Amino acid sequence: MPIEVDDAEILSKFQDEKTRNLAFNMLLKKYQQKIYWHIRRMVIDHDDADDLTQDVFIKVWKNLAGFRNDAQLYTWMYRIATNECITFLNKKKQKNNVSIDDVAYELADTLADSTYFNGDAAQRKLQEALLTLPEKQRLVFNMKYYDDLKYEEISQIVGTSVGALKASFHLAVKKIEAHILSKD
Repeated sequence: MPIEVDDAEILSKFQDEKTRNLAFNMLLKKYQQKIYWHIRRMVIDHDDADDLTQDVFIKVWKNLAGFRNDAQLYTWMYRIATNECITFLNKKKQKNNVSIDDVAYELADTLADSTYFNGDAAQRKLQEALLTLPEKQRLVFNMKYYDDLKYEEISQIVGTSVGALKASFHLAVKKIEAHILSKD
C-alpha cells in the first residue's frame, strides 16, 4: 500500500461495503498519529490522548459514510478531535469543580511526571507556557506551530475568522515569549 494514499481513494473505498475496512485502515495509517498529537498537545496526558484518539476514530467510522466532502477529510477529522478535546477539558474542569487555570496547573504536573515526555528543558518550558494560554489560543497555536495548518484550514476547523485566528496566534506567541523569558 502506498504511504501517501489519496483521500478520494479512501472515501471511495469506504463507500463499498467490501472495501470499507481496508479504507478505514488506510485512513488510520494516514491520520492516526497526526490526530493523536493534536489531541496530546491539548490534553497533555498520554492515556487521555490515547482514549480521545480512539473516541475520535469511532466517531469518524460512524459518520464517514455521511461525509459530504464540503471540507477536506483531515479538516473534518481535526474538527471532531478539537471538539472532543474541548469537551474533555470542560468535563475535567466541571468534575473537579475547578477553574481552567487549575486544570492547566494539573496538566503541567502531569507533563512533569510523564514517562512518555522525553523533551529537553526548552521543550518543557514551551509546553508549560502553552498551558498558561486560554484554551482557544493554545488550540490555534498548536495547529499553526505544530501541525503547520494554514489559517484558512484552522478557520474551517474552529469556525473562527482568519483575522481573529491571526490575532489569537500573535497573542499566544507574545504570551509564550513572556512566560519563557520570565522563567529564566
